Amino acid sequence: MSYTKYGFDPAQVERIKLKMKNPETKERVKMILQGVTKYDLQDRVKVRRFVGMLTKVLGEKVTEQQTEQLVNFVIAQKIDPNNTFHLIKLWGMFR
Repeated sequence: MSYTKYGFDPAQVERIKLKMKNPETKERVKMILQGVTKYDLQDRVKVRRFVGMLTKVLGEKVTEQQTEQLVNFVIAQKIDPNNTFHLIKLWGMFR
């Protein structure tokens, strides 16, 4: 399943991927997501909060519609951060 089906701008995805190559930014993102469970990633309120924190760390401005698209994407993927297969699937989607 492609992220473009959820309305993500490929240019914005490339910008974020480039920002994530910065070790300092990467560590800040890891700290925010440390201890996140699959149940947290199925809770719309928590995902919205994570999106807000992460966009602030990355310095990305997102509209309300883009935030909703991100939340819908995360919930639809049913991500389990402790399942290596899920993480590989996401990595393949954004590489």
